[in-house]
Amino acid sequence: SGRGAPCLRCRGLCTGFEPHSWRKICKSCKCSQEEHGLSSELDEDRKVGGLLSGSRYAALTARPKGGDGARIYKRNRMIVTNPNISGKDPTFDTITYEWAPPGLTQKLAMQYMELVPPELQPVAGTEGAFHRRRRLARQLPLHDQDPAQCRGLSEGEQPLMEEFVRKYKAEALGVGEVALPGQGGGGKEEEKRQDKSTEPSRAPESPNGALESTAGTGHYLCDSCHQPVPGDCPVVYADRAGYSRQWHPGCFVCCRCSEPLVDLIYFWKSGAAWCGRHYCESLRPRCAGCDEIIFSEDYQQVEGLAWHNKHFACLECETLLLGKPFALANASLLCTTCSQSR
Repeated sequence: SGRGAPCLRCRGLCTGFEPHSWRKICKSCKCSQEEHGLSSELDEDRKVGGLLSGSRYAALTARPKGGDGARIYKRNRMIVTNPNISGKDPTFDTITYEWAPPGLTQKLAMQYMELVPPELQPVAGTEGAFHRRRRLARQLPLHDQDPAQCRGLSEGEQPLMEEFVRKYKAEALGVGEVALPGQGGGGKEEEKRQDKSTEPSRAPESPNGALESTAGTGHYLCDSCHQPVPGDCPVVYADRAGYSRQWHPGCFVCCRCSEPLVDLIYFWKSGAAWCGRHYCESLRPRCAGCDEIIFSEDYQQVEGLAWHNKHFACLECETLLLGKPFALANASLLCTTCSQSR
């Protein structure tokens, strides 16, 4: 009846998604919308397109013909065709990656994919593709970038959020670049090293400050695990970190949750890469009720969690709990009656 897909977590006990009036959960089973099925690929590409538009990465977006003027993410898909000559008549096996780093030859892109854990490779129809879309929903909530998607904003707070989004696009938002060691940013850092004169008594330094091996290998180190990076293996660069730092593909993760950064989209702060969700939370509190960033200076805080005043309510019966006794269970508020009935 148009209620959406059954909940994956509830294993059929919830027959379909019933959106709550202001919480980002199902009214029936209290699970998130992600548990009932992800949004369409077009909606996802619109969301990322909106995030990147107006930033230095707008070239990764396009305005579709006949659209509403909104920019859409030019997500780089990769199709790999391998001949299968085991039988009499040769056939071809086709593999589609729902995302691959843009601007690379297929050989280098495949090298990159082989360095990603198999369960995270976004091959269409596999768990890896599903996990990519789950990370996209989790790390880049639409309500962190579009005030129109927020139900916790007052009229006077909308300009504050618009400025918040404008600022993080200008100062923190980034998209990782994949290249061979020393070739990030078109080899700019390598050229600097070659042009810079060094003292005869000192060994030349690599871009990351580690002493360069005389054998010519191992002088690049991963910024996360600090292990050597072979010169023929692709690495990830973050231009906001400078091209003197690089990461193994599997090491480019959020500094807070350690999740791989979806499509290499990061937010740079305090010398580290963050996912969008945790970057925003590092600047402003997030309401544990509606999952939106709080822009009011008047809010409730309990045990490190925050709520809009109007969302400080019982999860079950929706009774407003300001000034009333309550219980906190799994980051959710319960009035004393609902807590006892549980």
